[in-house]
Amino acid sequence: MGLMILPVTLTAAAAAAVINIWLSMRIGRLRMAHKISIGDDAGGPLTARMRAQLNFVENTAFVLVLIAAIELSGKGGLWLSWVAAIYMLGRVAHGLGMDGGALGKGRSIGTAITMLTQLGLAVVAVLIALGQF
Repeated sequence: MGLMILPVTLTAAAAAAVINIWLSMRIGRLRMAHKISIGDDAGGPLTARMRAQLNFVENTAFVLVLIAAIELSGKGGLWLSWVAAIYMLGRVAHGLGMDGGALGKGRSIGTAITMLTQLGLAVVAVLIALGQF
């Protein structure tokens, strides 16, 4: 068996790494500005940004595993690339939305995209396992 390259999984994982770095840097900037080395700011902007990053990590692991499994099954394709791209854009919207203000709707948009992506990929994975996809 030859080497199997998973282009959608690799691209999605790379995008996730970049988004995670971006979320980390946003936290770091607030830590420096508010001189908070350890801990949070008891529900303030730093806490919101920390939660945005943790929420990203909590959800993205499941999405990447599902993308990889679907791609390994041979049932991926262009549609899976679009799902991964929309998911990543939703996570950026969520991260920005956690800051509130004019971008506050990004949080709910990102949350909806995240839940729908996970549910959709989970359904596809089950259908593949049952031989129905």
